[in-house]
Amino acid sequence: MSVTWGDFQAVVQLSAGLNVAILSFVDISLPAIKERRRVFAKARQELDIHRKNPHKRTEVEIQEHTAAVDDVDRKLFDLWRETSAFESIEDSLLKSTGVLGFCGAVLSIGLLWYSALHYDAPILFTGELLTVISFGSLLGAFLINYFTASKASQYAKRCNDLRTHMRLHL
Repeated sequence: MSVTWGDFQAVVQLSAGLNVAILSFVDISLPAIKERRRVFAKARQELDIHRKNPHKRTEVEIQEHTAAVDDVDRKLFDLWRETSAFESIEDSLLKSTGVLGFCGAVLSIGLLWYSALHYDAPILFTGELLTVISFGSLLGAFLINYFTASKASQYAKRCNDLRTHMRLHL
């Protein structure tokens, strides 16, 4: 007995629904991206406050403090440069989520329409393959956003480590 489009239609409906939902996958990575940007802005503000430390009175204290602030400033700048290089990749990854969602939605809605027209017709291998491909866009979009979120979290953690270093040593 062969599988008909009608038997397979629930799978196609699931694919269509999930592919339309891909556009919300950006919500996986946006909080981490916003947190990273907030942490960097906060670190820059804290460094400026430490730079103006009025408690250093002697010339030696002032020079040591200035050297320590400059060291942290270099580390923060290097980290910022590293993250700014990733930001362009990050933007293209987020745009690719939309492309994957659109292509997957068009494919799965097309399959849904086709399955409705050919409900009792047997499904061919091509139909099964296209349905599997429509689920591939979901996996791709999820992996892209998970990678982006984890990378942004790593940068935020490194920046928070620098902020902790500033609080303890400046």
